[in-house]
Amino acid sequence: MNRMTRRQWLGGAAAGAAMLAAGRLPLALAADKAKMRLGLVTYMWGAAWDLPTLIANCEKAGLGGVELRVDHKHGVSPALSADQRAEVKKRFADSKVALVGYGTNYKFDHVDPARREADQEMIRKYVQLAVDTGAGGVKVKPDSFPKGADRDKIIEQIGKGLNQAAKHAADFNIEIRMEVHGSCSEVPTIKAILDHADHPNARICWNSNTNDLKGPGKPEENLLANYSLVKHRFGHTVHVRPLDDKVYPFRKLLQLFKADGYDGWILLEAATKVDDRIEAMIAQRKLFEQFTA
Repeated sequence: MNRMTRRQWLGGAAAGAAMLAAGRLPLALAADKAKMRLGLVTYMWGAAWDLPTLIANCEKAGLGGVELRVDHKHGVSPALSADQRAEVKKRFADSKVALVGYGTNYKFDHVDPARREADQEMIRKYVQLAVDTGAGGVKVKPDSFPKGADRDKIIEQIGKGLNQAAKHAADFNIEIRMEVHGSCSEVPTIKAILDHADHPNARICWNSNTNDLKGPGKPEENLLANYSLVKHRFGHTVHVRPLDDKVYPFRKLLQLFKADGYDGWILLEAATKVDDRIEAMIAQRKLFEQFTA
């Protein structure tokens, strides 16, 4: 684990275990009504819908927001003209669906400085797209450890790259959200990256990885310990898989967010094959409402 002793991590897990055993999770202090809202990532379920269809289907399913992945059927990209960007903004403004942000694959782990700068330039273009279309943020990735590279140096490089993007985007009131992703996705590694990214606009997008459940305790205890390491840096987006997943404790995760008064977006990132995606989205919304009641 990076920049954290095993004793410190175990302390967090032990505290979580004690709270669980005593029935004193922060959930008991949660407000009656969750502030967080459910939306969709245009992953597999929404990747093939054009923008009018995407918005209409989210409205039918009762999902209030959407994060647009790059290069999907919706067609929203930095290539749009000023008039086209205005049309996208109006289309969302006239609907019941919010444009939560853009999900890019640009990252900070390249050894080649020219490639890092090229990705920074694309992030800046998406920041401008967010400004022009009324989106709230841009998602980026850390992402991995190049073969032969010094791990600590890559962690520092990623953190500084995240800070650079966050500082630029802050001037436009656009949030930079680093997804907990790739071979950097163990939460103590993300924490180490954040130690090098002290700008308040450098936030993370919790990604609901199985790595969240790693640790010396039971899965839910480890989830609480890992969650607690980085919760002070959460941005306004969280990615979840279908909430009826048999492995990941999504009910507990949502209770933790609710207990902390989280007011961002829980975004469904689903790849499962279903006969009717709208019906599946409705079923997920009902689970979300049940888990946060």
